[in-house]
Amino acid sequence: MDYNQTVDYLLGKLPMFSRIGAAAFKKDLTNTQKLCHFLGNPHQKFKSIHIGGTNGKGSTSHMMAAVFQSAGYRTGLYTSPHLRDFRERIKVDGDWIDETFVIEFVSRIRPMIEQIEPSFFEITVAMAFEYFAARQVDIAIVEVGLGGRLDSTNIITPELSVITNISYDHMNMLGDTLAKIAHEKAGIIKTKIPVVVGEKQEESFRVFIDKANFEQAPLVFADQQRFVAEWNFEKNELVAEVTSTHDNSKQYFHLDLTGIYQIKNLVTSLESVHVMQQKGWAVQESHLRNGLSQVRKLTGLHGRWEKVHDHPVVILDVGHNEDGIRQVIHQAEFTDHENLHIVFGMVNDKDAYKILSLLPRQANFYFTKAQIPRALPEDKLAAIGWSMGLVGKHYPDVNSAFLDAFMQAGKKDLVIVCGSVFVVGELDAQSVMRGVERGVTMREYSVGRK
Repeated sequence: MDYNQTVDYLLGKLPMFSRIGAAAFKKDLTNTQKLCHFLGNPHQKFKSIHIGGTNGKGSTSHMMAAVFQSAGYRTGLYTSPHLRDFRERIKVDGDWIDETFVIEFVSRIRPMIEQIEPSFFEITVAMAFEYFAARQVDIAIVEVGLGGRLDSTNIITPELSVITNISYDHMNMLGDTLAKIAHEKAGIIKTKIPVVVGEKQEESFRVFIDKANFEQAPLVFADQQRFVAEWNFEKNELVAEVTSTHDNSKQYFHLDLTGIYQIKNLVTSLESVHVMQQKGWAVQESHLRNGLSQVRKLTGLHGRWEKVHDHPVVILDVGHNEDGIRQVIHQAEFTDHENLHIVFGMVNDKDAYKILSLLPRQANFYFTKAQIPRALPEDKLAAIGWSMGLVGKHYPDVNSAFLDAFMQAGKKDLVIVCGSVFVVGELDAQSVMRGVERGVTMREYSVGRK
């Protein structure tokens, strides 16, 4: 098989959570352990940082990777899901995994695939660990896929465990209270391995303290060590003044990730680097500043309050649960604009009524869906929105929805595409906008799509 055939085999053969939901989630680590044993346990051949949480774990993973790259360490980065290309999930020093490695890996491990029938995620985790071992990375930043305790990544013994925050998401698998969700996230805490928790939350902090005590793991809450006192926007950067709680000293950081919600991830990342410095990792303040100022460039992070156009301003954001949508709407309030246009789609295993209730009634809506089985049909989504006073039309795919939004928007308007990682991933914004510049109409575009 060539590369495309190999990826098609993985997508078609293996249960994939992003496509079918809970049915693809394997509630034990057995398959991952078997795969890695077959490969010679590659996860034991490199050092790692394990990052979980509900929101912010992807951004924090990329921030940490950028910092360690800036410090001169060969840095692996494993994240999920991907936006457009499978290889985005596995990187070394910001470069995607080689196509030839993907082909050869799948060919080699195919007998095991046929024998134990692992999930898509279990295979990609094993592939990432094998790649990091083969590339002899100094450190790998490994993002938890879902939960923590039973997540496939949880076979590693890291240098540090990081849990960004706890909020409501995937309740059908992780539990219906924040304490239950925290219990699953706390499953990545290992014996005598330090752990950084981003936020000390009333409903969940005791879960982390109890788990850390049981594992004799040193625990620190990042927001108790430092906080962002002031922030502002300068050109295309978010500038944050970070104050240390123990001596009131201040540091200033320029971030190329301009979402206000990145302030929390910044505090978590700074404390995590501090713990790694105490363990002997040679990361200087200059490495912090350099890495945090160019996370997108160094790691290829996309879809976090990502501006892809001016006049109108077009923003892509993968916020998809209650807390994530709150953060997106909060950011919109700080963004100068006249009219607000929201291209919105979501998956069918989240509470549409709760999430849609967070959206502003004064916006113009373009309801749509990603082309995956989990997607909530656009007409059903629109009907729920209409019942809640949201005004807009529905579209069978994100590109036609975005085309209409872009054509309707004035030069001083704001267009946001959000609600699902897969909606953002399927958007070809540049092609659509170039089409508008050439005078393509909605009808011509729909015919072309067919």
